[in-house]
Amino acid sequence: MIKSLLKYLIGLGIIVILGGLFYQKVYIPKTTYKEIHPTQGDLQEHVRAIGNLSALKIYTITAQTGGKILKLFTESGEWVKKGDLLVQMDGVDLTTQLKIAQDALKKAEFDAKATVHELTNQKAQERLLYKTYTRYKRLKEQGFVSLSEYDKAKANYESIHASLVATKEHIKSSKAAVAMAQKSIDALQEKIARLNVYAPVDGYVIERDAQEAQSVLPSQPIFKIVDPQTLWIVAKIDERISSSVAIGEEATITLRSQPQHPYSGKVVRLDAMSDPVTLEREVDIGFDTIPNPFYINEQAEVKIVVKRYSNVIKIPAKVVVQERGVLGVWLHQGNHAHFQAIQKIAQSDHEIAVENLSLEDRILIPDPDKKPLKDGMRVQP
Repeated sequence: MIKSLLKYLIGLGIIVILGGLFYQKVYIPKTTYKEIHPTQGDLQEHVRAIGNLSALKIYTITAQTGGKILKLFTESGEWVKKGDLLVQMDGVDLTTQLKIAQDALKKAEFDAKATVHELTNQKAQERLLYKTYTRYKRLKEQGFVSLSEYDKAKANYESIHASLVATKEHIKSSKAAVAMAQKSIDALQEKIARLNVYAPVDGYVIERDAQEAQSVLPSQPIFKIVDPQTLWIVAKIDERISSSVAIGEEATITLRSQPQHPYSGKVVRLDAMSDPVTLEREVDIGFDTIPNPFYINEQAEVKIVVKRYSNVIKIPAKVVVQERGVLGVWLHQGNHAHFQAIQKIAQSDHEIAVENLSLEDRILIPDPDKKPLKDGMRVQP
């Protein structure tokens, strides 16, 4: 009898011990939940979109004259400054042609000067022959000279006068020759100047499309340079939400090559037309600071602020659950769980602004490793 009672007491003790262990090690941990309080502050709503890095100003550099490329002074991936020499074309015999044209100009100028001197000399002769002619004319009228002497004086005067007229025309011709030679020099100098191609802006070389010793046409691309000050993300958003986006709105840009380094920016342009196929609208987002490095056509994610809320009650999105199709949170009330539906005002990436919660509410954080919360379930603080 005593042995049976002892066994009973030992068994009961074991049950109590196991029950205590179960309560302390299993039940309490399974029913103990972390909790938080709602906070108060500002919240922003965003529109997300995927786009590609591009720029408003991308310059295609071409030769200004056709011919063979003598030398290239930059490469793809290099920075250049405005005025830097990029391309030098082979001028072939342009320098020789310029020397010939310069010599022709000197000769034309010399001829023009000589003709002017000749005109001065002829004018002096004309004055002298005119005096002789008028004197012989009076003497002939008085009968002191013969008719043949008078005719000779007259012919000499008329001859020098005709020479004067011819010399004046020669001077005009010489001046025209000088002007023509100068135009020829100007044209050759312009051609020679076009042999060198310079950077139009400070920029980044994104493409090299030609090689040294290659023959190119005037319209054939050699380099492409992007003005980094005009970098932007070209993104597409659904036209149904495009009306919520406005020019000047703040945005966050995350480049695929720099996922840990988001850049700030602003909406700088909204396309006036939607794509009739995709039903999307283009949005261009500029950078506040130039990314370094950057790669044209690189994929990027943008997050655009479309609405701001000030001094609202907020809760983390991770505490919101769905019960029977209703969104809400689990509240800790008198050591019991109570499901409270929420009235959402707005939502950001990680927070939700609500109307029907207070800063004193104790929100239970659901835990997949613990017992599922149920209305009225006892929970540990």
